[in-house]
Amino acid sequence: MLRTLCRTGGLILQQTQRTVPRLCVNPVQQRWASSLPMNTVVLFVPQQEAWVVERMGRFHRILEPGLNFLIPILDRIRYVQSLKEIVIDVPEQSAVSLDNVTLQIDGVLYLRILDPFKASYGVEDPEYAVTQLAQTTMRSELGKLTLDKVFRERESLNSNIVHSINQASDEWGIRCLRYEIKDIHVPPRVKESMQMQVEAERKKRATVLESEGTREAAINVAEGRKQAQILASEGEKAEQINKAAGEAQAVLAKAEAKAKAIRMLSDALTEQNGNAAASLSVAEQYVSAFSNLAKESNTILLPSNTGDISGMVSQAMTIYSTLAKPSMRVTPEVLEENREEAANPSGSPQEKGINE
Repeated sequence: MLRTLCRTGGLILQQTQRTVPRLCVNPVQQRWASSLPMNTVVLFVPQQEAWVVERMGRFHRILEPGLNFLIPILDRIRYVQSLKEIVIDVPEQSAVSLDNVTLQIDGVLYLRILDPFKASYGVEDPEYAVTQLAQTTMRSELGKLTLDKVFRERESLNSNIVHSINQASDEWGIRCLRYEIKDIHVPPRVKESMQMQVEAERKKRATVLESEGTREAAINVAEGRKQAQILASEGEKAEQINKAAGEAQAVLAKAEAKAKAIRMLSDALTEQNGNAAASLSVAEQYVSAFSNLAKESNTILLPSNTGDISGMVSQAMTIYSTLAKPSMRVTPEVLEENREEAANPSGSPQEKGINE
Protein backbone atom coordinates (compact mmCIF):
# COMPACT_ATOMS: atom_id res chain seq x y z
CA MET A 1 0.00 0.00 0.00
CA LEU A 2 2.89 2.35 0.78
CA ARG A 3 4.43 1.66 -2.63
CA THR A 4 1.10 2.47 -4.35
CA LEU A 5 0.80 5.67 -2.34
CA CYS A 6 4.30 6.79 -3.32
CA ARG A 7 3.63 6.13 -7.00
CA THR A 8 0.36 8.03 -6.84
CA GLY A 9 2.06 10.95 -5.12
CA GLY A 10 4.81 11.02 -7.75
CA LEU A 11 2.28 11.12 -10.60
CA ILE A 12 0.37 13.90 -8.93
CA LEU A 13 3.62 15.82 -8.36
CA GLN A 14 4.62 15.56 -12.02
CA GLN A 15 1.20 16.68 -13.23
CA THR A 16 0.66 19.56 -10.81
CA GLN A 17 4.28 20.73 -10.37
CA ARG A 18 4.57 24.49 -10.76
CA THR A 19 7.64 26.60 -11.04
CA VAL A 20 7.17 29.60 -8.79
CA PRO A 21 9.83 32.35 -8.34
CA ARG A 22 10.88 32.50 -4.71
CA LEU A 23 12.85 35.73 -4.70
CA CYS A 24 12.99 38.61 -7.14
CA VAL A 25 16.25 40.50 -7.47
CA ASN A 26 16.19 42.71 -10.58
CA PRO A 27 15.06 42.54 -14.20
CA VAL A 28 18.56 41.84 -15.49
CA GLN A 29 19.36 38.90 -13.25
CA GLN A 30 16.47 36.83 -11.86
CA ARG A 31 17.17 33.75 -9.80
CA TRP A 32 14.49 31.09 -9.67
CA ALA A 33 14.03 28.99 -6.57
CA SER A 34 13.32 25.30 -6.47
CA SER A 35 9.74 24.42 -7.15
CA LEU A 36 7.54 23.97 -4.11
CA PRO A 37 7.06 20.22 -3.86
CA MET A 38 3.79 18.66 -2.83
CA ASN A 39 3.34 16.51 0.23
CA THR A 40 3.85 12.93 -0.95
CA VAL A 41 4.38 11.58 2.57
CA VAL A 42 7.94 10.50 1.71
CA LEU A 43 10.22 13.37 0.69
CA PHE A 44 13.95 13.61 -0.12
CA VAL A 45 15.45 17.02 0.69
CA PRO A 46 18.61 17.98 -1.33
CA GLN A 47 21.83 19.03 0.36
CA GLN A 48 22.23 22.76 1.20
CA GLU A 49 18.47 23.34 1.09
CA ALA A 50 15.97 23.91 3.88
CA TRP A 51 12.30 23.16 3.43
CA VAL A 52 9.95 25.02 5.75
CA VAL A 53 6.87 22.95 6.64
CA GLU A 54 3.58 24.36 7.91
CA ARG A 55 0.97 22.23 9.62
CA MET A 56 -2.54 23.52 9.27
CA GLY A 57 -1.20 26.96 8.27
CA ARG A 58 1.23 27.27 11.16
CA PHE A 59 4.98 26.75 11.19
CA HIS A 60 5.78 23.18 12.12
CA ARG A 61 9.42 22.39 11.39
CA ILE A 62 12.30 22.63 8.89
CA LEU A 63 13.16 19.52 6.96
CA GLU A 64 16.81 18.51 7.03
CA PRO A 65 18.61 17.15 3.93
CA GLY A 66 17.80 13.50 3.36
CA LEU A 67 14.73 11.34 3.98
CA ASN A 68 11.71 12.96 5.64
CA PHE A 69 8.06 11.94 6.27
CA LEU A 70 5.05 14.25 6.29
CA ILE A 71 1.35 13.81 7.03
CA PRO A 72 -0.78 14.29 3.94
CA ILE A 73 -3.30 17.15 3.82
CA LEU A 74 -2.16 18.50 7.22
CA ASP A 75 1.46 19.28 6.35
CA ARG A 76 2.46 21.64 3.58
CA ILE A 77 5.87 22.77 2.28
CA ARG A 78 5.59 26.54 2.40
CA TYR A 79 9.16 27.80 1.66
CA VAL A 80 12.32 26.38 0.14
CA GLN A 81 15.47 28.25 1.18
CA SER A 82 18.93 27.74 -0.31
CA LEU A 83 21.79 27.70 2.18
CA LYS A 84 24.50 28.32 -0.44
CA GLU A 85 26.31 31.62 -0.82
CA ILE A 86 24.25 33.95 -3.01
CA VAL A 87 25.68 36.59 -5.35
CA ILE A 88 23.51 39.60 -6.08
CA ASP A 89 24.24 42.45 -8.49
CA VAL A 90 23.37 45.78 -6.90
CA PRO A 91 21.93 47.99 -9.68
CA GLU A 92 23.69 51.20 -10.65
CA GLN A 93 22.51 54.21 -8.70
CA SER A 94 23.42 57.85 -8.22
CA ALA A 95 25.00 59.19 -5.05
CA VAL A 96 26.32 62.60 -3.99
CA SER A 97 29.71 62.83 -2.30
CA LEU A 98 30.67 65.22 0.47
CA ASP A 99 32.00 67.78 -2.02
CA ASN A 100 28.73 67.69 -4.02
CA VAL A 101 29.87 65.52 -6.91
CA THR A 102 27.24 63.19 -8.38
CA LEU A 103 28.52 59.65 -8.88
CA GLN A 104 27.07 56.64 -10.62
CA ILE A 105 28.07 53.55 -8.68
CA ASP A 106 27.17 49.85 -8.65
CA GLY A 107 28.40 46.81 -6.77
CA VAL A 108 28.19 43.12 -6.00
CA LEU A 109 26.75 41.69 -2.80
CA TYR A 110 27.63 38.27 -1.33
CA LEU A 111 25.29 36.87 1.31
CA ARG A 112 24.15 33.63 2.88
CA ILE A 113 20.95 32.53 4.70
CA LEU A 114 21.80 31.41 8.22
CA ASP A 115 18.32 31.04 9.68
CA PRO A 116 15.64 29.73 7.23
CA PHE A 117 12.85 30.51 9.70
CA LYS A 118 13.75 34.23 9.92
CA ALA A 119 14.38 34.40 6.20
CA SER A 120 10.90 32.98 5.56
CA TYR A 121 8.81 34.83 8.15
CA GLY A 122 11.00 37.87 9.01
CA VAL A 123 10.75 39.63 5.65
CA GLU A 124 8.65 39.20 2.54
CA ASP A 125 11.56 39.08 0.08
CA PRO A 126 14.94 38.86 1.85
CA GLU A 127 17.15 39.31 -1.18
CA TYR A 128 15.23 42.35 -2.39
CA ALA A 129 15.32 43.83 1.10
CA VAL A 130 19.10 43.32 1.35
CA THR A 131 19.60 44.86 -2.09
CA GLN A 132 17.64 47.98 -1.16
CA LEU A 133 19.49 48.18 2.15
CA ALA A 134 22.83 47.96 0.32
CA GLN A 135 21.85 50.80 -2.02
CA THR A 136 20.70 53.13 0.76
CA THR A 137 23.75 52.31 2.88
CA MET A 138 26.05 52.97 -0.07
CA ARG A 139 24.45 56.39 -0.61
CA SER A 140 24.85 57.20 3.07
CA GLU A 141 28.51 56.15 3.20
CA LEU A 142 29.39 58.01 -0.01
CA GLY A 143 27.85 61.19 1.41
CA LYS A 144 30.47 61.10 4.18
CA LEU A 145 33.47 61.06 1.82
CA THR A 146 34.91 63.46 -0.71
CA LEU A 147 35.57 62.38 -4.27
CA ASP A 148 39.29 61.81 -3.70
CA LYS A 149 38.68 59.66 -0.63
CA VAL A 150 36.09 57.57 -2.47
CA PHE A 151 38.84 56.26 -4.77
CA ARG A 152 41.45 55.91 -2.02
CA GLU A 153 39.26 54.29 0.65
CA ARG A 154 37.26 51.72 -1.26
CA GLU A 155 38.22 48.98 1.17
CA SER A 156 37.00 50.90 4.20
CA LEU A 157 33.86 51.90 2.27
CA ASN A 158 33.10 48.25 1.49
CA SER A 159 33.64 47.17 5.09
CA ASN A 160 31.37 49.97 6.38
CA ILE A 161 28.58 48.93 4.01
CA VAL A 162 28.89 45.27 5.09
CA HIS A 163 28.78 46.27 8.77
CA SER A 164 25.67 48.42 8.25
CA ILE A 165 23.89 45.67 6.29
CA ASN A 166 24.65 43.03 8.93
CA GLN A 167 23.25 45.20 11.70
CA ALA A 168 19.88 45.40 9.90
CA SER A 169 19.77 41.90 8.40
CA ASP A 170 20.25 39.96 11.65
CA GLU A 171 16.47 39.95 12.13
CA TRP A 172 16.10 38.44 8.65
CA GLY A 173 18.38 35.48 9.24
CA ILE A 174 20.78 36.69 6.51
CA ARG A 175 24.51 37.32 6.84
CA CYS A 176 26.26 39.65 4.40
CA LEU A 177 29.73 38.23 3.70
CA ARG A 178 31.23 40.80 1.34
CA TYR A 179 30.37 43.86 -0.67
CA GLU A 180 32.49 44.99 -3.60
CA ILE A 181 32.14 48.21 -5.59
CA LYS A 182 32.41 47.39 -9.28
CA ASP A 183 32.39 50.68 -11.14
CA ILE A 184 32.37 54.36 -10.20
CA HIS A 185 31.33 56.77 -12.95
CA VAL A 186 31.93 60.49 -12.58
CA PRO A 187 30.53 63.30 -14.74
CA PRO A 188 32.55 64.19 -17.88
CA ARG A 189 33.52 67.65 -16.62
CA VAL A 190 34.71 66.24 -13.33
CA LYS A 191 36.68 63.63 -15.21
CA GLU A 192 38.34 66.35 -17.30
CA SER A 193 39.21 68.35 -14.20
CA MET A 194 40.64 65.23 -12.57
CA GLN A 195 42.72 64.59 -15.67
CA MET A 196 44.01 68.18 -15.58
CA GLN A 197 44.79 67.78 -11.89
CA VAL A 198 46.73 64.61 -12.59
CA GLU A 199 48.69 66.31 -15.37
CA ALA A 200 49.42 69.29 -13.12
CA GLU A 201 50.58 66.97 -10.37
CA ARG A 202 52.87 65.16 -12.78
CA LYS A 203 54.29 68.45 -14.06
CA LYS A 204 54.84 69.55 -10.49
CA ARG A 205 56.69 66.36 -9.65
CA ALA A 206 58.75 66.69 -12.84
CA THR A 207 59.65 70.30 -11.95
CA VAL A 208 60.55 69.30 -8.41
CA LEU A 209 62.68 66.44 -9.65
CA GLU A 210 64.40 68.71 -12.16
CA SER A 211 65.12 71.32 -9.48
CA GLU A 212 66.44 68.65 -7.16
CA GLY A 213 68.67 67.39 -9.96
CA THR A 214 69.97 70.92 -10.60
CA ARG A 215 70.60 71.39 -6.90
CA GLU A 216 72.44 68.10 -6.64
CA ALA A 217 74.52 69.02 -9.70
CA ALA A 218 75.43 72.40 -8.20
CA ILE A 219 76.32 70.75 -4.90
CA ASN A 220 78.48 68.22 -6.70
CA VAL A 221 80.25 70.96 -8.69
CA ALA A 222 80.85 73.03 -5.55
CA GLU A 223 82.07 69.96 -3.70
CA GLY A 224 84.43 69.18 -6.58
CA ARG A 225 85.79 72.73 -6.57
CA LYS A 226 86.24 72.57 -2.81
CA GLN A 227 88.12 69.30 -3.04
CA ALA A 228 90.23 70.70 -5.90
CA GLN A 229 91.15 73.79 -3.85
CA ILE A 230 91.96 71.63 -0.83
CA LEU A 231 94.15 69.38 -2.92
CA ALA A 232 95.81 72.38 -4.59
CA SER A 233 96.52 74.02 -1.23
CA GLU A 234 97.87 70.76 0.14
CA GLY A 235 100.06 70.41 -2.94
CA GLU A 236 101.30 74.01 -2.57
CA LYS A 237 101.95 73.40 1.12
CA ALA A 238 103.92 70.27 0.36
CA GLU A 239 105.83 72.14 -2.35
CA GLN A 240 106.73 74.95 0.07
CA ILE A 241 107.75 72.44 2.72
CA ASN A 242 109.92 70.60 0.24
CA LYS A 243 111.36 73.89 -1.04
CA ALA A 244 112.11 75.05 2.50
CA ALA A 245 113.69 71.72 3.33
CA GLY A 246 115.78 71.94 0.16
CA GLU A 247 116.86 75.50 0.95
CA ALA A 248 117.73 74.49 4.51
CA GLN A 249 119.77 71.58 3.25
CA ALA A 250 121.46 73.91 0.72
CA VAL A 251 122.26 76.41 3.48
CA LEU A 252 123.66 73.63 5.65
CA ALA A 253 125.67 72.31 2.74
CA LYS A 254 127.02 75.80 1.99
CA ALA A 255 127.80 76.36 5.66
CA GLU A 256 129.56 73.01 5.92
CA ALA A 257 131.49 73.74 2.73
CA LYS A 258 132.42 77.20 3.96
CA ALA A 259 133.45 75.86 7.33
CA LYS A 260 135.53 73.21 5.65
CA ALA A 261 137.11 75.86 3.40
CA ILE A 262 137.86 78.05 6.42
CA ARG A 263 139.46 75.11 8.22
CA MET A 264 141.55 74.30 5.19
CA LEU A 265 142.51 77.98 4.84
CA SER A 266 143.49 78.19 8.48
CA ASP A 267 145.56 75.05 8.13
CA ALA A 268 147.21 76.48 5.01
CA LEU A 269 148.00 79.77 6.78
CA THR A 270 149.73 77.96 9.63
CA GLU A 271 152.02 76.25 7.20
CA GLN A 272 155.23 77.70 5.73
CA ASN A 273 154.74 80.62 3.27
CA GLY A 274 151.07 80.84 4.29
CA ASN A 275 151.21 84.61 4.53
CA ALA A 276 152.51 84.85 0.97
CA ALA A 277 149.66 82.73 -0.26
CA ALA A 278 147.18 84.91 1.62
CA SER A 279 148.72 88.03 0.13
CA LEU A 280 148.40 86.54 -3.35
CA SER A 281 144.71 85.69 -2.76
CA VAL A 282 143.97 89.19 -1.45
CA ALA A 283 145.69 90.74 -4.47
CA GLU A 284 143.65 88.59 -6.84
CA GLN A 285 140.41 89.56 -5.13
CA TYR A 286 141.42 93.24 -5.24
CA VAL A 287 142.06 93.09 -8.95
CA SER A 288 138.75 91.19 -9.51
CA ALA A 289 136.86 93.79 -7.49
CA PHE A 290 138.28 96.64 -9.60
CA SER A 291 137.18 94.84 -12.74
CA ASN A 292 133.51 94.85 -11.52
CA LEU A 293 133.39 98.52 -10.62
CA ALA A 294 130.52 100.54 -12.13
CA LYS A 295 128.77 97.50 -13.49
CA GLU A 296 125.94 97.24 -10.95
CA SER A 297 125.63 100.86 -9.77
CA ASN A 298 126.67 104.36 -10.86
CA THR A 299 127.81 105.35 -7.34
CA ILE A 300 131.49 104.40 -6.72
CA LEU A 301 133.55 104.89 -3.56
CA LEU A 302 137.32 104.65 -4.18
CA PRO A 303 140.22 104.97 -1.77
CA SER A 304 142.79 107.70 -2.30
CA ASN A 305 145.57 105.28 -3.20
CA THR A 306 143.70 103.18 -5.71
CA GLY A 307 146.75 102.49 -7.85
CA ASP A 308 148.93 101.30 -4.95
CA ILE A 309 148.20 97.57 -5.04
CA SER A 310 151.02 96.63 -2.69
CA GLY A 311 149.83 99.11 -0.12
CA MET A 312 146.29 97.78 -0.32
CA VAL A 313 147.53 94.20 0.09
CA SER A 314 149.69 95.22 3.09
CA GLN A 315 146.71 96.96 4.66
CA ALA A 316 144.52 93.91 4.13
CA MET A 317 147.15 91.61 5.64
CA THR A 318 147.48 93.91 8.65
CA ILE A 319 143.74 93.76 9.25
CA TYR A 320 143.83 90.00 8.91
CA SER A 321 146.74 89.69 11.39
CA THR A 322 144.91 91.91 13.90
CA LEU A 323 141.75 89.78 13.70
CA ALA A 324 143.66 86.48 13.77
CA LYS A 325 145.58 87.19 16.99
CA PRO A 326 142.70 86.71 19.50
CA SER A 327 141.65 83.47 17.81
CA MET A 328 145.16 82.07 17.24
CA ARG A 329 145.23 78.37 17.58
CA VAL A 330 147.11 77.10 20.69
CA THR A 331 150.03 74.84 19.70
CA PRO A 332 151.61 72.17 21.88
CA GLU A 333 154.78 74.35 22.25
CA VAL A 334 152.75 77.23 23.69
CA LEU A 335 151.03 74.88 26.15
CA GLU A 336 154.42 73.56 27.26
CA GLU A 337 155.71 77.12 27.81
CA ASN A 338 152.63 77.97 29.87
CA ARG A 339 153.26 74.93 32.05
CA GLU A 340 156.88 75.97 32.63
CA GLU A 341 155.85 79.50 33.60
CA ALA A 342 153.40 78.10 36.07
CA ALA A 343 156.10 75.86 37.55
CA ASN A 344 158.72 78.72 37.84
CA PRO A 345 156.82 81.84 38.89
CA SER A 346 160.09 83.54 40.10
CA GLY A 347 161.82 83.40 36.75
CA SER A 348 164.02 86.35 35.70
CA PRO A 349 162.62 89.14 33.65
CA GLN A 350 165.18 88.48 31.00
CA GLU A 351 163.99 84.95 30.48
CA LYS A 352 160.45 86.20 30.29
CA GLY A 353 161.44 88.67 27.70
CA ILE A 354 163.27 86.02 25.72
CA ASN A 355 160.22 83.77 25.87
CA GLU A 356 158.10 86.59 24.72
